[in-house]
Amino acid sequence: MATEFTASSQAQGGIGTAAASATTHADHLAGPDHHEAQHWLFKYVFSQDHKMIARQFLLTGMFWALVGGVLSTLFRLQLGWPEATLEWLKPLLGKWIEGGKLNPEFYLALVTMHGTIMLFFVLTAGLSGTFANLLIPLQIGARDMASGFMNMLSYWFFFLSGVVMFTSLFIETGPAASGWTVYPPLSALPQAIDGSGLGMTLWLVSMVLFVVSTLLGGVNYVTTVLNLRTKGMSMTKLPLTVWALFITAILGILTFPVLFAGLLLLVFDRSFGTSFYLSDIYIAGQALHNQGGSPVLFQHLFWFLGHPEVYIVIMPGMGIVSEILATNARKPIFGYRAMIGSLFAILILSFAVWGHHMFVTGMNPFLGSVFMFLTLVIAVPSAVKSFNWIATLWRGNIRFTTAMLFSIGFVSLFIAGGLTGIVLGNAALDIQLHNTYFVIAHFHLVMGSAAFFGMFAGVYHWFPKLFGRMMDEKLGYVHFWLTFVGVYLIFMPMHYLGIAGFPRRYYSWTGFDAFSQFADLNRLISLAAIAVFFAQFVFLFNFFYSIWRGRRATQNPWNSNTLEWTTPIDVPHGNWPGEVPTVYRWPYDYSKPGSDADFIPQTVPYSATPESNLLGEEVQLGQASGE
Repeated sequence: MATEFTASSQAQGGIGTAAASATTHADHLAGPDHHEAQHWLFKYVFSQDHKMIARQFLLTGMFWALVGGVLSTLFRLQLGWPEATLEWLKPLLGKWIEGGKLNPEFYLALVTMHGTIMLFFVLTAGLSGTFANLLIPLQIGARDMASGFMNMLSYWFFFLSGVVMFTSLFIETGPAASGWTVYPPLSALPQAIDGSGLGMTLWLVSMVLFVVSTLLGGVNYVTTVLNLRTKGMSMTKLPLTVWALFITAILGILTFPVLFAGLLLLVFDRSFGTSFYLSDIYIAGQALHNQGGSPVLFQHLFWFLGHPEVYIVIMPGMGIVSEILATNARKPIFGYRAMIGSLFAILILSFAVWGHHMFVTGMNPFLGSVFMFLTLVIAVPSAVKSFNWIATLWRGNIRFTTAMLFSIGFVSLFIAGGLTGIVLGNAALDIQLHNTYFVIAHFHLVMGSAAFFGMFAGVYHWFPKLFGRMMDEKLGYVHFWLTFVGVYLIFMPMHYLGIAGFPRRYYSWTGFDAFSQFADLNRLISLAAIAVFFAQFVFLFNFFYSIWRGRRATQNPWNSNTLEWTTPIDVPHGNWPGEVPTVYRWPYDYSKPGSDADFIPQTVPYSATPESNLLGEEVQLGQASGE
C-alpha cells in the first residue's frame, strides 16, 4: 500500500521540490491501513488528514454559529420589545439585567461579539476551512494538503482563538463593546467603558491568533492547488469550487497581515502609551497625553482587510453554488472562463474599494468619487456571475435537491442584496444612509445570509463525502423554506427602516418620537429573526441524526463528474487506495449531445466517448494517441 501511495503521488502534477515533498509526505502517511492502527488522539483530534480537519472546522463553525445566533436573538428581543421586562433572562445574563432591562453597554457588547463571531469564526473559518480542506485535495487529485502539519496547526490556532474569544464572554467587565469594527478611540482606551478593558484585550489576542490560523491555511491551500494536481488536471480543468477557494486563499494571504498590523498598533496605543490612533483625548474632563494620531488611520487599515473580507466570505459560496447548480441542472456551467475571469476581477478590484466605507470621515470629494467609481465597477464581475448562474438554470433538467434549493436561494439573496450595494456605492446616497438599518439589510443579504446559504448547500451536497451517509431531504426542504422566507422577512423591512433614518446600534429607539411609528415593524423583524434561529435546529437534528442513522450513501449519489466521487464511500487517508485517477476533460460534461449518459466524469478519456466528442476534443484525442 505504501509503495502504491508513493508512486501515485509521483504521478501527480507537482513539479520540482514540491513534487518531491509530496512524495515524502506520502511515504509518511503510509496508506490507510497504517492510519487505522493510529491512536484515536492522532486520528480524530490532532489529525493531519484533510478530511478530518474539514470536519473539525465544520463542527467548530456550527458551534460558533449557534453562539452568534443566541447573541442576535438576545439583542433582537431588546429591539423588538424595548419596554418589556427581561427579568426572566437574569439567570442567564446576571448583572447585565438591571431593573428588568438589558444593560446598554452589554447591548453594544452583544452586537460586537455577534458580528465578530459570524464574520470571522463562522463565515471565514467555518466556511473556507471546511470546504477548502475537504474539496481541494479531492477535486484536484491529491493525497492530502501540501503540509498536513501546517493544516493541523491552522485548525488548532483557530480553536485557541475561539477559546480566548469565548472566555471573554464570561469575564466580570464583559466582552469587547466597541462594535465589530473596534474603532478607536473607544477600543484604544481601556478606561473608556467596561467593554474597552479586559474584554477588548482578549478580543485582540483572539483575532491575532485567528490571523495566524488563516495565513497557515491560506498558504497551504495555494501551494496544494499549484503543485499537487494529478496528471491531466490543468488549471483550466479545475472545478469552479477549487478556483473560488484558491482565489479566496490568495485574498486572505494578501489582506489579513494588514489587519494584523492595525491590531498591533492598537495594542501599542492601549498598553505602551503610543499615539498611532489617538490625539487630543479628554476623559472625565482630564486631557490625556496622546497627540498626533488619527482614528481614521485605523479605519484605512481595518477596511483594507474589511472589504476584501466580504469577498473572502462570499467567494467560497460562489464556487460551491456554481458546482451544485451545474450538477443539478444537468447542464454545463454557463461561461466557465468568464466565471474564472470574474473571480480574478473581484480579486483585483477588492483591493481598491475600501474607501467606500469611509465616505463620512471627511474624505476629499475627489477621492470619494474615485472610490465610488471603483465600487460601481466591481459590481460588473458580480453581475457576470449572476447572469451565468441564471443562464445555467435556464431550460435545465433541474433536480430540486435541498442543496439545489439553497444554491438557488444563494443566487436570489446575492442579487437582492447586491442591488442595494449599488445604492450604497453612490457617495451622495451613502452619506445619508450610513449607519442606518439600510446598511444592515444590505450586507446581511448579499454577504451574511447568502454565504450561509452557500454553506448549507455545500453541507447537504457533500455530506455523503464527509460522513458516508445521506441527509434527509424532507427535513432539508423544511429547513430551506423556513430559513429562506424568514431571512427576507428580517432584512427586506430593514431597507424601509433605513430609508426612514432608523439608526443602527441604538439600544432603544423609544426616546425618539419619529421612530415610534416603526414599533410594529421592529417586532415583525424580531419575530422573524427568532423563528429563523429556531429553524436551524431542524438542520442540527437532520445533521447529527444522519451522521449515525442516515441512509448509506452510494459512491456517486448525485451523478457528478468531479474527482471526489471516484474515491471509496469511506474515504481512507490518502483518498484513493490505488493510483490517483488521471483527468482527461473539464468537470462540466453534463447532458452532452450524443452521449448515452447525462454525465461524463473527468476520468473518462475522449477515446471512450467518440459519439459525443466535439471538434476540439477530437484534436485532444489525436494528441493523446500521438497522431
